[in-house]
Amino acid sequence: MGTGTRSTVRIALFVALGGFLMGFDASVISGVVGFVRTEFDLTSLQLGWGVASLTLSATVSMLVAGPLSDRLGRRPVLRLAAALFALSAIASAVAPTFATLVVARMLGGLGVGAALIIAPMYIAEMAPSDKRGRLVSFNQLNIVVGISVAFFSNYLILGLTESTAEWVQWLGVDHGPWRWMLGIEALPALLYLLALLYVPESPRWLAMRGRETEARHVLEETCGPDRAGQELEDVLQSLRAQPGEQRSTIAIADLPIADLLAPAMRTVLMLGLAVAVLQQITGINAVFFYAPMIFEQSGIGRDASFMQAVLVGLVNVVFTVVAMLLIDKIGRRPLLLGGLAGITACMLTLSWAFADATYTLDRQALAGLPVEMDTAELTALQDRVFPSDLAFREAVSKQIGAEQFERHKAVLIAAAMDVRSLLILVSILGFVASFAVSLGPVMWVLFSELFPNTLRGLAVSVVGVVNSAVSFTVQLVFPWELEHLGTATTFLLYGAFALIGLVFVWYKLPETKERTLEELQRELVEA
Repeated sequence: MGTGTRSTVRIALFVALGGFLMGFDASVISGVVGFVRTEFDLTSLQLGWGVASLTLSATVSMLVAGPLSDRLGRRPVLRLAAALFALSAIASAVAPTFATLVVARMLGGLGVGAALIIAPMYIAEMAPSDKRGRLVSFNQLNIVVGISVAFFSNYLILGLTESTAEWVQWLGVDHGPWRWMLGIEALPALLYLLALLYVPESPRWLAMRGRETEARHVLEETCGPDRAGQELEDVLQSLRAQPGEQRSTIAIADLPIADLLAPAMRTVLMLGLAVAVLQQITGINAVFFYAPMIFEQSGIGRDASFMQAVLVGLVNVVFTVVAMLLIDKIGRRPLLLGGLAGITACMLTLSWAFADATYTLDRQALAGLPVEMDTAELTALQDRVFPSDLAFREAVSKQIGAEQFERHKAVLIAAAMDVRSLLILVSILGFVASFAVSLGPVMWVLFSELFPNTLRGLAVSVVGVVNSAVSFTVQLVFPWELEHLGTATTFLLYGAFALIGLVFVWYKLPETKERTLEELQRELVEA
């Protein structure tokens, strides 16, 4: 590995730590939802709002972060994101009310939105074309590592609640585990802020600002003196070819929306928007943000559901690495086609498995319920077979009240449910693997490749906002869907969306591997 390659990899890894924080911040809530629902007595929509509020503020951040990075540079915006991550973690850990918890989470969402679009864009602008896919995928790898670490730290903290160690009680872990789950993120956030002190500014941004000498110096460091001159000349030629678009580097109030909506941009904008919607509407953040809740729906209990969530994170990491190894070899399009086929099959299998489940409270099940439950009223339901989770929920809630059902839902479902649990686990892991090898890393690589240099900040912000808005909607309504549509119908909808996406990619998406950003611009935008 040459000096330039080592430098590029080092910089990409540092910048991609923002992906780790994004993944951690987004998924740590999966272990918190049960605790905060009980502590703050939340309805299903309030719970959805508590989870999705981070994504809402991330959506706003995405809209601003791209143009702001065009004006101030990529590196200052990333530093601001790191500071917001740290502030959010601390504020979430000490939040006295649900409202203050939501505000704290939304602060983190501002950091998530900025890091989510600026980090891959920065890496793409630094990386040579033959390594761009793999280096941009570092960000996605760090996202999934962050997700896995969040699942694992939640599991460890949950285990500490049963410890009798004096230090555990002194720290209050046993009384407020969810606060520690959220607060621990402050440590990697501070590390990220420190790492960003050692990365240079994007050479393409420097060139857009007329700072050609600085841009050449950065390119010499990352791709070597021999290639630096040609890389810089290609960038300058693309900028000279689009003089009207230089406005993208000035004030946010004067954004070149007309340039983005010009007929020449129609193809790349349509592709970016379609992939942005597709990545989220297939349900990935429903799985990541509510993993323990989903596994509880399969009747395995709370502790086991946290452990299986850890397994989801590990599978996500492994198959993201697989995607990184393949993305510059076989291309973006084959990964998307294979992954979407897998997502469709797994979601439809999940839907069938939950539709096939039955729920029965027999004498043994009733005897095994917690002593604090008033089981006398449940004897009226003994040995009745309920064909769906909705029917079971309605009958039990009618007998003991909705509040008591929610408090003991995991135990009640585990006692009553007759389901193919292994099939559900395999299908969820298959879904995560299919996503991790396709839509997860490939979307951000495509975003960094499709748009021209002078519009990249604004364009990635726009498609990122759409992606985040769809994610917000999925997270917000997921608890409501489970409660009103049922688990089977919810996963059936995700499978149908994946099938539609598979058809779209097959007919519309071109291959982008092994082409410079300027070559793609000439082919997709200027043709």
